[in-house]
Amino acid sequence: MRYISTRGEAPALGFEDVLLTGLATDGGLYVPESLPHFSLEEIRSWRGLPYAELAYKVMYPFVEDAIPADDFRKMLDETYSVFTHKAVAPLVQLDTNEWVMELFRGPTLAFKDFALQLLGRLLDYVLEKRNQHVVIMGATSGDTGSAAIEGCRRCEHVDIFILHPHQRVSEVQRRQMTTVQGDNIHNIAVKGNFDDCQRMVKESFGNQSFLGGKTQLAAVNSINWARIMAQIVYYFQASLALGGPDRSMAFSVPTGNFGDIFAGYLAKKMGLPISQLVIATNRNDILHRFMSGNKYEQHQLEHTLSPSMDIMVSSNFERLLFDLHGRDGAAVKDLLERAAKGPVSIEDYRWKHARKLFDSDAVDDKTTCDTIREIYEQNEYLLDPHTAIGVRAARNCRRDSAVPMITLGTAHPAKFPDAIAESGLSVKPQLPAHMADLFEREERYTVLDNNVSEVQGFIAKHWKNA
Repeated sequence: MRYISTRGEAPALGFEDVLLTGLATDGGLYVPESLPHFSLEEIRSWRGLPYAELAYKVMYPFVEDAIPADDFRKMLDETYSVFTHKAVAPLVQLDTNEWVMELFRGPTLAFKDFALQLLGRLLDYVLEKRNQHVVIMGATSGDTGSAAIEGCRRCEHVDIFILHPHQRVSEVQRRQMTTVQGDNIHNIAVKGNFDDCQRMVKESFGNQSFLGGKTQLAAVNSINWARIMAQIVYYFQASLALGGPDRSMAFSVPTGNFGDIFAGYLAKKMGLPISQLVIATNRNDILHRFMSGNKYEQHQLEHTLSPSMDIMVSSNFERLLFDLHGRDGAAVKDLLERAAKGPVSIEDYRWKHARKLFDSDAVDDKTTCDTIREIYEQNEYLLDPHTAIGVRAARNCRRDSAVPMITLGTAHPAKFPDAIAESGLSVKPQLPAHMADLFEREERYTVLDNNVSEVQGFIAKHWKNA
């Protein structure tokens, strides 16, 4: 399988190169040249498979040119064996035909573990094979950083530099990143917001001269295709658990960078019956404003109780725009260049095509807290603020009550005690046993100005072979 850029100018690459490259040389994102498609009969035959085996069925077509089947199966077995629930992604029922899929049973208590535990193993495999070293540079709004560090910290051929917005992630999220010890792990707190961090990462991938030609950058953000690939699997898992593919499913997805919900869009294109995808956002609602009114316009970023979605520039939205424009890279490049200067819209027929599958909602902090309290009082089930936004959006946007609605539970509530307290509940979410001493561990991070040259200089100085 070959991978092409959403901006149409970079060369097509194989899986290994896409894994290590992240951002294409033309500034675009890599997507498969063509997608595998599974028949209903084939999907039906996967019922009852363990999660790792289902992951193999769904993902192997994307990597088969680069990784032998037995090696990939071993990676998947190792990846999902560290999750704390045998089902890996268990479903919890909230109401008639309404479910939460718990994606926080991995080592860092967030859905990012599904992809980043695998990404670390993929990097180790490919870099060992090539005898190559890379520098991972990533930006996080909260959860990607800890999952990336946990997934990649044992990689022998990797140095990790994670940028997070200073004082704009929860304390648990920060400590999960900054208490992991290792000479190859570097946390940078940027005096800015997530979009500033993400911009620095993209700019650095576009010009890597600050590394002096001695190594290259690799991506762990969802610009890396391997991240998206791994997230497709749990859509199949949820469907098969609730009667799919013989009935359609609807999903509500808390999202800021559009990666998790784009994986659901791909699952549908690969043959899984999905009738609705709900984009659930907070006050940083650029995706909602586009999907509800065909206007893509950046506003000032706001700090909310759901910090992992405090994002205004949604990188993976470019991958959807590429499809909506008939995979015309030049058209996408032109649109995004105009979007950087002011509001843009797309042709009405393209927007209406997207609306056949997608709905959206924006949920403010008060409603988030009301939802946390309401669900707990109804079910004694505690939601984190991001999942609460997903549940509220699902209820506001649901098209058909006969279709199962599954909200992706993206994080453990213990990561966001301030939001739980603000909801008025007296219950205090507890960290799992393996994190019980998190607040006693020593932290290590460096605070830097919102300046790309300063960040690049720090990386150039501190990677192990500098």
